[in-house]
Amino acid sequence: MKLTGNWNYPTNVRFGAGRVAEIAEACAAAGIKRPLLVTDLFLAAQPMTARMLDLLAAGAIEARVFSAVRPNPTETNVAEGLAAFRAGARDGVIALGGGSALDCGKVVAFMAGQARPMWDFEDIGDWWKRANPSGIAPILAVPTTAGTGSEVGRAGVITNEATHTKKVIFHPRMMPAVVICDPELTVGLPPKVTAGTGMDALAHCLEAYCAPFYHPLADGIAVEGIRLVKENLAAAVKDGTDIAARSHMMAAAAMGATAFQKGLGAIHSLSHPVGALYDTHHGMTNAVFMPYVLAFNRPAIADKIARLAAWMGLEDASFAGFLDWTLALQREIGVPHTLKDFGVGLDRLEEMTTMAIVDPTAGGNPVPLDERSARELYSAAYEGTLRL
Repeated sequence: MKLTGNWNYPTNVRFGAGRVAEIAEACAAAGIKRPLLVTDLFLAAQPMTARMLDLLAAGAIEARVFSAVRPNPTETNVAEGLAAFRAGARDGVIALGGGSALDCGKVVAFMAGQARPMWDFEDIGDWWKRANPSGIAPILAVPTTAGTGSEVGRAGVITNEATHTKKVIFHPRMMPAVVICDPELTVGLPPKVTAGTGMDALAHCLEAYCAPFYHPLADGIAVEGIRLVKENLAAAVKDGTDIAARSHMMAAAAMGATAFQKGLGAIHSLSHPVGALYDTHHGMTNAVFMPYVLAFNRPAIADKIARLAAWMGLEDASFAGFLDWTLALQREIGVPHTLKDFGVGLDRLEEMTTMAIVDPTAGGNPVPLDERSARELYSAAYEGTLRL
């Protein structure tokens, strides 16, 4: 099978090895002539970024780089990026990197024409309708990891530094106009990063599939995304040059973000406070919580997970078989089994508990998450106790 395609769901996706060469033409297609390239400090110094700037210049696209994006982007990162956008009279954003750079870049483009503070557009009710849609700059997204799927999302997750909480900024027009998914950009990604981002893709697909809402389109996408993770994540971690595995994982990441318009759940609502307070890798934090949340949700999802296990071809097509597969995958690719192993303590347990139950993803959990259950899940994940 030739792993190349032109997709328009949920947006225009140019997928395939080597397609970053189309970056200048993609900018033109999005109506961008003077982009701000938003990335992080590490990527800004890499040959791939220098090559991208050369490709843009050759196509008469005059780009400037903003690289002050933290692993968990903050309101300060957005404010500084917005200042760079306005000072350079930019007309669009190229978001290059993992989920942090993609989220930050999208929010910078969104805020380019807004008069209200960023927090006025948090994903609460219809707050997005407060925005001036004509002021949103066009966005081109180029992911360099296979995890968040932010390249096909309509939101960005930004940390409020005053409250140490992660907030979701949402608007339908934050969806990138063009996405270039080039798996060659992920070749050589360190195994630990490949594992963490890949588990993020799995978490997105899994929680979308389990969310208690009716969205069979999202369910179908999530199920196939999980199968792709099963067949390819360990291979991508083992061999960073396996372009087929990298391609399938990049597709799975986009599928997870497409599917989770249906909803997320307690994996994310427990993970967000840990990331905000301890600055941990988002995907790996999700991975740590995954088996404990699965066990917690078992009464509501056992039959659905059994169907999933059968589709995946697991020898034991049951909830227990799926949970065993999840734990085996984590061991194989080096996911910490507990928060303790991850270097996260319970010194801020009450604070994390309070944050988790009001996180917007908590409402998508198939079993209601309250203060008591959140506290128990944090403790279980710290001690390594699976309560089946």
